[in-house]
Amino acid sequence: MPFVILGTAGHIDHGKSSLVKALTGIDPDRLKEEKERGITIDLGFAYLNYSDNLTVGIVDVPGHERLVRNMLAGAAGIDMVLFVIAADEGIMPQSREHLAICDLLKIKSGLIALNKADLVEEEWLELVKEEVRDFVKGTFLEGAEVIPVSAKTGMNIELLKDKIKEIALRIPPKPSGGVFRLPIDRVFTLKGFGTVVTGTAVSGRIQIDDPIEILPSQKKSKVRGLQSHGKPLKEGLAGQRLAINLQGIEKEEIERGDIVAKPDTFIPTNLLNVKLELLKNSPPVKNRSLVHLHIWTSEAMARCIFFDREELLPGESAFCQMRLDRPVVTSHEDRFVIRRVSPLDTIGGGTVLDPNPLRKRYPELINDLSVLEKGSLEEKLSVKILRSIRGFPKRRLYGWINSEISEIERAVSSLKGKGVVVEVDGTLYHSRHIEELKKALISNLKDFHNKNPLKPGALKEELRSVLQLSLRHQLEHPLFDFIIINSPEVVKEGEYLRLKEFKTASLDPELKKKLLEEIRKGAFQPPTKEELSKLLNLNDKKLDDALRLLAQEGLLERINDSLYISKEHLQELFKKLKAFFARKTELTVSDFRDMLQTTRKYAIPFLEYLDSKKITMRVGDIRKLLREPQ
Repeated sequence: MPFVILGTAGHIDHGKSSLVKALTGIDPDRLKEEKERGITIDLGFAYLNYSDNLTVGIVDVPGHERLVRNMLAGAAGIDMVLFVIAADEGIMPQSREHLAICDLLKIKSGLIALNKADLVEEEWLELVKEEVRDFVKGTFLEGAEVIPVSAKTGMNIELLKDKIKEIALRIPPKPSGGVFRLPIDRVFTLKGFGTVVTGTAVSGRIQIDDPIEILPSQKKSKVRGLQSHGKPLKEGLAGQRLAINLQGIEKEEIERGDIVAKPDTFIPTNLLNVKLELLKNSPPVKNRSLVHLHIWTSEAMARCIFFDREELLPGESAFCQMRLDRPVVTSHEDRFVIRRVSPLDTIGGGTVLDPNPLRKRYPELINDLSVLEKGSLEEKLSVKILRSIRGFPKRRLYGWINSEISEIERAVSSLKGKGVVVEVDGTLYHSRHIEELKKALISNLKDFHNKNPLKPGALKEELRSVLQLSLRHQLEHPLFDFIIINSPEVVKEGEYLRLKEFKTASLDPELKKKLLEEIRKGAFQPPTKEELSKLLNLNDKKLDDALRLLAQEGLLERINDSLYISKEHLQELFKKLKAFFARKTELTVSDFRDMLQTTRKYAIPFLEYLDSKKITMRVGDIRKLLREPQ
């Protein structure tokens, strides 16, 4: 079943709402104030059902100049326009602004209704027709049918219905294979149901009980119920007007401009890299100017940062970064409109090229934006992943670019096959960054080996921390492991990393002999590292390396960072311990000190060592034997 959304457009009091009522039998003016004043203040909704299962949803927008922001919210997601001009008044200021907005949003289809045709003579009607045809030249409505109608008398209403149907059937259906997204245009509560939001689904599909996320607040909820034009649904598709009953969320937590989406697919953003174009009759826009930005149903204040100029002139276009005062949710190739701060009128619009860009400029930026504007899907994804130095979660790509998920998957698969991109734990990295990480790993290992020739390698976790500091961003464990595995020059031995070509330097025999002599001579009162350093005139690093190597050779045992004991004396300690526990079940510090004929200064670290090896267990002030030492 095809779903088409028609939006009205035109000046205030030209009869848009009355024409919708004449077409559908539904009064789109739902507010009390609208009925009392006879003007549309907020968005109204209706629909046309045709016999061949075609449904045309209708969004009726206000025409007053002060309500253009509401009109812009309604224009989001429409497929065709019913442009209404009163035959007795002709083209008016909001006729011009609404046409400019529809043109900027790249709406492709529509027709023109000359309402109130019953109030004018035939000759006047022909003059107005010619004026309208001149008015729409150069826009998407050039060549569109101009149909005289009267909502009051019913003149040509059936003809208008037929013409709407003709155009609607030519509009290609929105693909529903993308990720679900619905910009909210209305929020209300229903007794017994709770919070309901409405909008036009611009991509994807949604079902009852599906988890969803409200953005940009990132509140989680679930679809409790679905309707379209009052009819319950099991599944909603792109292109439909949908009412979604949300579970466990209050009306006050949501507002127009929020987005309903599948969880963890879109990233709210305060930055947009865009292609901005100004209307021919707009004033110039200077660099760093503030404007109102309207995208889908949301609105934000935005500062325009141009990359290659200080001013954008009427009719010109340029790449630009929009810095927003509040987060919005958008995708690559979404359209937007900008309005001046004062006076409040429409001056331009454009296309989102990167909804999550870097804030800073870089030399290849203009070239990257050109690719994002005109490149293939593969080229666009490659650029985005290249500029995401921390990687880009593949799931987020589905929201970053407005394409079918299957098309994105094929493009990613192709990039992986060409060696341009790699995937690690669901995150995509450009091969250029992978190579840079490999080089950084090898460079850091070379530096480590040069400074630590006696060590077998660098501790993996310490090296990861060093690389994180030099890269200035988080280096996740899966990525680091991937880099290690895919670096043939690197060998992993336990928790150590070394270069394959590296051989540990041997310890000087004379130094080895002196160290062992001093430690063995000390028996159960061996010299500390500080004392050894002074005795042998060694710096801390060289002494550390030497002690560690002797421990690796099995000649010494590390008690703590400052104390080592010879293996012979350690075995003697174990024998004494076994003998003691053969007689008693509890060991005090004094017992242990006397047993070794040492001092408390040494007894305490030895006992803590035994505890750490699960040989003894401390219970208050005594130790109990857990297992016999080997």
